[in-house]
Amino acid sequence: MKPASFEYHDPTTLSEVTALLDRLGEDARVLAGGQSLVPLMNFRLARPAYLVDLNRVAELDFLSVEGGELRIGATTRQRVLERSEAVASGWPLLREATGFIGHVQIRNRGTVGGSLAHAFPSAELPVAMVTLDAAFVLQGEGGERTVAAEDFVLGTMTTVLEPGELLREVRVPAPAAGSGASFREVSRRYGDFALAGAAVLVTLDRDGVVTAARLTLTGPAPIRARAAEDAVLGQKPSEALFREAARRAVADIEQDSDMHATAEYRVRACEALARRALAEAAERAAASRAAG
Repeated sequence: MKPASFEYHDPTTLSEVTALLDRLGEDARVLAGGQSLVPLMNFRLARPAYLVDLNRVAELDFLSVEGGELRIGATTRQRVLERSEAVASGWPLLREATGFIGHVQIRNRGTVGGSLAHAFPSAELPVAMVTLDAAFVLQGEGGERTVAAEDFVLGTMTTVLEPGELLREVRVPAPAAGSGASFREVSRRYGDFALAGAAVLVTLDRDGVVTAARLTLTGPAPIRARAAEDAVLGQKPSEALFREAARRAVADIEQDSDMHATAEYRVRACEALARRALAEAAERAAASRAAG
């Protein structure tokens, strides 16, 4: 298949991009890495009248640490995130989650902002960003606004982005001292879309007690498992504790069925992955606390 005809624009500055999006309206789509949009266009599941290419906009391609906060430009390639020493040392959950995205050829072209804005249910980065309490900076012709990662995805491939807006930047606060993280997922084969996934961030005090925990599961939108988080707060890690927390994590969640897996399977898989990720994150937090 080939895409339906469209008008192509190749801006070089962010101001040009926002002006174009404002003028072209709802019929325009932005092109970053193209790993999600181009296949949809080739199958004619997406038929934008206008395509605005971001690849020559240098303002959107950066990865830096400022004031202890990780800042990621929308067109930063996923492979850059995966190979960054700063990310590996300060935000290991992001590096681990990124390693599960497709194959290395996809990560070489795919962008951080593109994956987040596409909001595919099994995508790794939205789940990781919610767990890390990231903030998304959205830019339009009229200015910018900041949205919490947890509030960004509304449902399957649906976000709070308004016509004329684009995701400009992601800001990720540094995890507290004594923190450990884990990302787990299951797929039919390596590189396939995940059937279920879980991301965890756990912080321990010097006595080995959980002082903070965040657990997010894959679903139509990232699912923050607050009941599980509450279950482990103030407790010392144990297999029984994490088993009960994982049970609470999936007690009331909704999952979708498709040709690859039933909703029931996804719920049970999320429970198992949550338990394993909680245990691994706690082990890493204990090691971090001991090393510090």
